[in-house]
Amino acid sequence: MADEEVKTEDVIVEAAETAAPAPAKRRKAKRNVSYGHIHVLTTFNNTIVTITDEKGNSLAAASSGSSGFRGSKKGTAYAAQVAAEKAITLAKQNYGLSKADVFVKGVGLGRDAAVRTLINQKIAIESIRDITGVPHGGVRPRKAKRN
Repeated sequence: MADEEVKTEDVIVEAAETAAPAPAKRRKAKRNVSYGHIHVLTTFNNTIVTITDEKGNSLAAASSGSSGFRGSKKGTAYAAQVAAEKAITLAKQNYGLSKADVFVKGVGLGRDAAVRTLINQKIAIESIRDITGVPHGGVRPRKAKRN
């Protein structure tokens, strides 16, 4: 019976020899996107800046919350300025963004501050468009008062 025993060390060595080597990971080629779209969404509570290529694929994004602001400070103009700087820096470093169209949506204090920051960041702004939604008819009115 002693001859039939298999040592666990032998089994581990055999299993290691039969395992296939892991395939080498390829590095993703660095994309160069010189022209893109900058979407600025401003609300009373937050500002979100997203930079996309012409097809709409997201390249970089930043918000007032991701920039370190919390609570009511997220809705301020300074928070929007910091978020815009953060997003544009990421896009310039990673993708070489040089020209862009700006699309502004929503109401809030960060609207003008974010656009002003984008202009000052040495990126050629082709156009600035307001795409804020406008209601057609609005919501249902309250019931009439009875006397």
